[in-house]
Amino acid sequence: MAKTVLIVDDSKPVRQLITFLLERAGFYVIAAIHGKDALEKFRESKVDIMITVLTMPEMDGVELIRTVRTTTSQFIPIVILTTGAQEAEKQEAWQAGASGWIKKPFTPAELVGLVNKLAVQGA
Repeated sequence: MAKTVLIVDDSKPVRQLITFLLERAGFYVIAAIHGKDALEKFRESKVDIMITVLTMPEMDGVELIRTVRTTTSQFIPIVILTTGAQEAEKQEAWQAGASGWIKKPFTPAELVGLVNKLAVQGA
């Protein structure tokens, strides 16, 4: 059965690109436009991996990570998608429970490779 990846980004083109790449690689993708939307979708579905940006409306990425880490699904990998966050932002995300990050712009191979690696670790 395909692993489910929850993508959280307020940029529609980025969500569409990531969805396309990951679905082509065999993953099932759920897309959310901000943290509150992501939490709702997270609670409705079994999510294996989450990829989120830090800065977005409604609920930022750090608050989203903290909230997810306090649930029964606290062990899923959560990757920060960043354009080059400041070191303080990265530290805050790590402290909240981020598993890693991938920097924009990324290549399709980088993204799919990271998600494949996390999918195997979480198997």
